[in-house]
Amino acid sequence: MTTFDAPNREVCTVRRDRTNTPLQALVTLNDPVYVEAAQSLARIMLKAGDAPVDRLKAGFQRCLARSPDPAELDRLVQLYQKVRARYANDPELAKKMATDPIGPAPTDTNLADLAALTVAGNVLLNLDEMLMKR
Repeated sequence: MTTFDAPNREVCTVRRDRTNTPLQALVTLNDPVYVEAAQSLARIMLKAGDAPVDRLKAGFQRCLARSPDPAELDRLVQLYQKVRARYANDPELAKKMATDPIGPAPTDTNLADLAALTVAGNVLLNLDEMLMKR
């Protein structure tokens, strides 16, 4: 909790400092809890339609409570396509990203799609707009 500037609880803290450090980003990108949250978000996005664009829009809307602008959506689609190609060539890596630690993928699910959505979900969950209360 020190990474996120949690008070030490020895004294009352009325207002916490707001910081944004590279160490915080490393925790939220790699901690198993955040990976599991991204896997869960990917499974939700998977149900949002057949096209990757529809799925990514749904994930963006769920995380940020607004629609993505065209540039944001384009970057997410590019990320999705890039990582999906990698996972399509490495089924074991796709399975690990899509199922570890959350558990087995839904039946009849393309693991490369689910793994790529997990990566996109992890990015969405780590956006400054998602993490910081304004």
